[in-house]
Amino acid sequence: ITTRYSDSGGALAAKQQRLSFSASSAVAKTVSASEIHKLVAGYVVEEMLPISTVESPSFRRIINKIPTTSKTGGAMPDRKTFANYLDKCYGDMEKELREQFDSLEYISTTADLRTANNKSFMGMTAHWIQPSTLKRGKAAIACRRVRGRHTYDVIAGEIEQIHMSYGLGGKVTATVTDNGSNFVKAFQVFHKTASDSEEEDEDRSDSVTFEDLNNVLSGSDGDANDMISLPPHHRCASHTLNLISTDIEKWLSSNSDTRAVYRSATAKCSALWTKASRSAVASETVEKFSRRKLLVPTSTRWNSFYEALCRITDITITDLQSLCTQLGMRCITDKEYHFVKEYCIVVKPLAMALDILQGEDNCFYGTTLPTLEALMTKTLDLKANLSRMTSGLPDAIKTRFASTLDSKEALLAAVTIPKFKLRWLRDDEAKKDAAKCMLAAECHAQGHPLPEELPPAPVSGGEDESNFFSFTDDKEDSNSVETEIADYLKSGVEIDTLNKFPTIKALFLRFNTPTPSSANRLSDKRFEHLLLLLELNFQF
Repeated sequence: ITTRYSDSGGALAAKQQRLSFSASSAVAKTVSASEIHKLVAGYVVEEMLPISTVESPSFRRIINKIPTTSKTGGAMPDRKTFANYLDKCYGDMEKELREQFDSLEYISTTADLRTANNKSFMGMTAHWIQPSTLKRGKAAIACRRVRGRHTYDVIAGEIEQIHMSYGLGGKVTATVTDNGSNFVKAFQVFHKTASDSEEEDEDRSDSVTFEDLNNVLSGSDGDANDMISLPPHHRCASHTLNLISTDIEKWLSSNSDTRAVYRSATAKCSALWTKASRSAVASETVEKFSRRKLLVPTSTRWNSFYEALCRITDITITDLQSLCTQLGMRCITDKEYHFVKEYCIVVKPLAMALDILQGEDNCFYGTTLPTLEALMTKTLDLKANLSRMTSGLPDAIKTRFASTLDSKEALLAAVTIPKFKLRWLRDDEAKKDAAKCMLAAECHAQGHPLPEELPPAPVSGGEDESNFFSFTDDKEDSNSVETEIADYLKSGVEIDTLNKFPTIKALFLRFNTPTPSSANRLSDKRFEHLLLLLELNFQF
């Protein structure tokens, strides 16, 4: 940049400063070696790279170009040393989680078994609600290798061990799993209620039990199983809704009025998806008739099947038939097209309910009952406007959630969410009165604990008549609970409203901690550490 001069010879200020790229004028920003190790650890974890990356010559050359405050530069440790550093990071993360769990009163967990490359892993997550902010918190707590058969006792032992490793015993309000028979049996056998414990105590006091000395000395599995105690079990609502979609497909396949048209319509749609996904020419042909590409459903997500059918029905029947002709396929008939159209109308509420119950941050267990009530209402309202071909579909939705619909915990969880309260019960006054009675009973039990010590004995002598009749006042205990409930039911729908009603807020935390739904090449312990560090967004 040249300096400009005025006519009088004086120098004028340059419009732009001169930039110097010489080594002497450059101000290099240096970092510490420990900070480089943290950055590299974050890179390895986020990209799920092998730990041997730190020994790569090309990677080391990049790191050595970073100016550091250390005399040795940014030299990376070897693989073993770096692995130990990652283990230390995992230990720090685990310590933070334990401190977080220690400060909470209620926690829920989810559990699932997955198999990949002939290896099985138990994945578990923890969920809680921050009492101060009423925000949902979550963390992955296990991705543990499970060997052998996935029997109910093996599953129960793994869940119990993971709970105990984080000190969650007694804090877990519920564990959410899918509908697998091994999970269901594990909780049926190893979830012990208060009444079960009382019965066991009575049996032990009334009878003498003889034990085999060999079993005692060998520490048999039967004794270990007797010590397992699992929390209450909730079935994953999303998985149950997926099973309902299977019920609908079974109904369509077995009904004489719908069997032929259902099979032919879905077969032609599947052929269209396959053609468009495997051929670039076919995909370009689809774009001539639709501005969007066709969606291809996946086997593990029923919503994708519904969305793929909806994408097809967005194309008019005329354009759809022309498309099939150009692709050399059998054309979809008017009857098949209208069947798919009606199918999408019927299952749309089911798809919406599935999306709602799969939420995480703002979805509580109390969302389940209002969602199911709305789902049944919307599907039953559709029956009058549908043809005989699909009029029986809504009836297939009513059977899967029978136990949840009668659950006292699910009812109280819904009532203690401000945006629901009693509104979702609509005009059913009997259910509203029953819900109010349940809520009042729980509030009384929550807000009036027994005194820890007896009151001091009155001093004898010198008592007048007024002291003689020293009856204790009710202090409006009963009225205060009813007043709080009445004020709560008249309050707003924001979640922060609960801060004005401490007793109901306590019930909200207790019943809504569980979530409605539970929903790579794997190695063993090392991958579990890397995976959990990634899931928790651990700050290196």
